[in-house]
Amino acid sequence: MGLIWILIVGAVAGILAKMVMPGDKMEPAGCLMTMLLGMAGAILMGHFIVPLLDITPNQDLLSKIIGATIGALILIALGRLVQGKSSRH
Repeated sequence: MGLIWILIVGAVAGILAKMVMPGDKMEPAGCLMTMLLGMAGAILMGHFIVPLLDITPNQDLLSKIIGATIGALILIALGRLVQGKSSRH
């Protein structure tokens, strides 16, 4: 997948993840952060979750967007969990 497609999938996945789990004003936002969130979600799913679950991923575009979105949602949840624990102290 070329760099342009990686950026497009990352942007779409980040937007979908932010739609499902919108944040408050303290969370980083913006086009670049949303794209990076989606790209990080794709990396999380592709390099860690898929091998851990020992599944063969489907290689079509929709599957990549869905996987990256799920990865981005996991990252949002983990970020909020860590942020919540650090704000209590």
